[in-house]
Amino acid sequence: MNAEAPSKDEMDPIENASRDEISALQLERLKWSVRHAYDNVEHYKKIFGEAGVHPDDLQDFSDLVKFPMARKRHVRENYPFGMFAVPREKVARIHASSGTTGNPTVVGYTKKDIDTWADLSMRSIRAAGGRAGDLAHISFGYGLRTNAFGLHYGAERLGCTVVPVSGGQTERQLQLINDFKPDIMMVTPSYMLSLGDKLKQNGIDPRKTSIRIGIHGAEPWSVAMRDEIEELFDIDALDIYGLSEVMGPGVACECIEDKDGLHIWEDHFYPEIIDPETEEVLPDGEYGELVLTSLTKEALPVIRFRTRDLTRLMPGTARTMRRMERVGARSDDMLIIRGRNVFPSQIEEVILQDKRLSPHYALEVTKHDRLETLTVLAEIRPDAGGFGETFREGIGKDLAQRLKTSLSMTVNTKIVPVGEIERSMGRVKRVIDLRIED
Repeated sequence: MNAEAPSKDEMDPIENASRDEISALQLERLKWSVRHAYDNVEHYKKIFGEAGVHPDDLQDFSDLVKFPMARKRHVRENYPFGMFAVPREKVARIHASSGTTGNPTVVGYTKKDIDTWADLSMRSIRAAGGRAGDLAHISFGYGLRTNAFGLHYGAERLGCTVVPVSGGQTERQLQLINDFKPDIMMVTPSYMLSLGDKLKQNGIDPRKTSIRIGIHGAEPWSVAMRDEIEELFDIDALDIYGLSEVMGPGVACECIEDKDGLHIWEDHFYPEIIDPETEEVLPDGEYGELVLTSLTKEALPVIRFRTRDLTRLMPGTARTMRRMERVGARSDDMLIIRGRNVFPSQIEEVILQDKRLSPHYALEVTKHDRLETLTVLAEIRPDAGGFGETFREGIGKDLAQRLKTSLSMTVNTKIVPVGEIERSMGRVKRVIDLRIED
């Protein structure tokens, strides 16, 4: 691992401004954003009125709690352009979700919004160790989703050479990695692991490639998963965070200096942590749901947007701006099995403690005669030292015992041969829910 941290001269001055300077800028921009949303989005005018608050009531950060929260469903309910705060003719770019569960969530950007997005993505890539002249291979999906575009323009703004490969076509990805010799890979962590597996199958040691930095996001991943990627490729693997409703990737990013949490670019976003059940605002350091308010967005301002991502806020380290702990789980990813709350990330941590098991796994949930059962499907590594069914059964019993200790509940385990867990070509799907109501 040989990525280098940027010097202070290379950083934007605000990255190391004092807390007083950052707070003063935030409050000024927060007042503008709340007023902008109220004046130009009927939804906000309506819910502010129902809550009995007005933008003039916002005089300090403590006043923000008076204002109601926004949710993803509000964007869906105002499909397609009802949440825009500028005329559609002033919107330079539109992105949208797949809409598989109803109306898509549609987001828009003015030219200034796109410029801000590119700047913050550039700041994130630079914080991760990227430099002008690096070759950046982007395997996030292009299209209506936001995943690739912010990083694409941020990398170009930094002075990188961008290869916009998009997702899928694994053999093509491998050819370009071998031929173009990228310095930076931008891809989901699960697909990065899949690429590593394929390189090995083709007789190529992933540690011998040109890659020195991995920038990964779009799905929760654990510290154990980061260790797996770094060991597999001999790179620095860093987490990047964003949501399309808030901006896209580049809202926050880990810094190469310490990789101990994601610095939120607080000059453009104001973070809160709430109890997801009561919506009570929690102090820094306590674990809960991240809520974000945009401070500079023109086309789609978001006021107290519930992200559903579970994390906590921590003081700044390599930058003055506060950090968020990496998102290991989302509140809507939580499984409830026999009355107990289980997150995939908890299981991932236990699986990766056993070096005989690969990082590829799936969770199968069934229900029969009112009894819910969780089966953890894990895959053996090629170099585990044995391949027979009896060998795998022994590993499965050991895993089941460790999961029982960690989760305080009994789960079934099944250890499968190499290659049997479906590989992700983008965002991974861990949970197979086969429950049928009686």
